[in-house]
Amino acid sequence: MRSSPWLLMSARIALVASVCAVLVSHAQAPATPGPEHEALKKLAGEWTATVKSPEGEVPGTMTARMEIGGLWLATEFRSTFMGQPFVGRGLDTYDPATRKHVSVWVDSMITRPLVFEGTMDPTRKTLTMTAEGTGMDGKPARFKSVSHYPDADHQHFTLYQVGADGSEQKMISIEYVRKKS
Repeated sequence: MRSSPWLLMSARIALVASVCAVLVSHAQAPATPGPEHEALKKLAGEWTATVKSPEGEVPGTMTARMEIGGLWLATEFRSTFMGQPFVGRGLDTYDPATRKHVSVWVDSMITRPLVFEGTMDPTRKTLTMTAEGTGMDGKPARFKSVSHYPDADHQHFTLYQVGADGSEQKMISIEYVRKKS
């Protein structure tokens, strides 16, 4: 039996209203950007990308901007993968309650978001995060991402799939260079 689109929309509206009522009843102060959000803000801008994977090397682009009250860095990444157009979107923030960086990633090859969580090593200028999701084989998988920020105009990103034994298999690496105006 198929659900009516109106029924689904009504259910979503009811859910949002319920969440809002709970938040209001707890009288929680709205979140405000902190120093970690200011650091994310420095990543806003236009970037060129060089993607390296087992299939070879391809160019790409990334656009990043702060949104939603300065709490989230929204990114859009465009490239190709296996000769096909590839689009990905990310939302990155810092959660002061857990003292962790959080990233939500969706792209044109997956139907379930990846939710990463991790910590920044300020001395090494490196953010290391982990997530659980679906691997290329369709089975549950663990992932690790490492982002290094050597200066304001360069980023180095590497994504690994983590085996049950803890071994790491490099999936892709991306070198980003800020576009100059």
